[in-house]
Amino acid sequence: MTIKPEIISDAISDAEFEPMINIAHNYAAEENHFGKNVVVHRKGATLATKGMIGIIPGSQGTASYIVEGLGNPDSFCSCSHGAGRVLSRTAAIKTLDMASEVEQLESKGIIHAIRSQNDMQEATGAYKDIDTVIANESDLIKVKTKLLPIAVIKG
Repeated sequence: MTIKPEIISDAISDAEFEPMINIAHNYAAEENHFGKNVVVHRKGATLATKGMIGIIPGSQGTASYIVEGLGNPDSFCSCSHGAGRVLSRTAAIKTLDMASEVEQLESKGIIHAIRSQNDMQEATGAYKDIDTVIANESDLIKVKTKLLPIAVIKG
């Protein structure tokens, strides 16, 4: 499948962009929670203070979400970084069917670079359902935009 440059150009000219979203998902920071200064280690989580804009990515071939933090103190003002794995990288490589994963992407018209069984470590089947993850975080974030992929290339 080839995407025509004029389609991308038209989509970009009609788009409105907010400032860049740059959120690490593995870091430690000194913060104040429940009246105490503490060090919060976020591994697979991101900061979601009230009004903060973030991104929660899905997997290859699934949606990602632009979200706004609600600043929930019970989560230390955090939300998930992404869909989360259901299979380890090794298990995904050993058990996922490459033909099925490729067909899933191609049936959605998504350009991809899957070329070997090793690429299954990032396949959709290795991750939780992103829509369920987002629904379970309704007390942590508010969805601003749902993004659907047109191409997936792992570097």
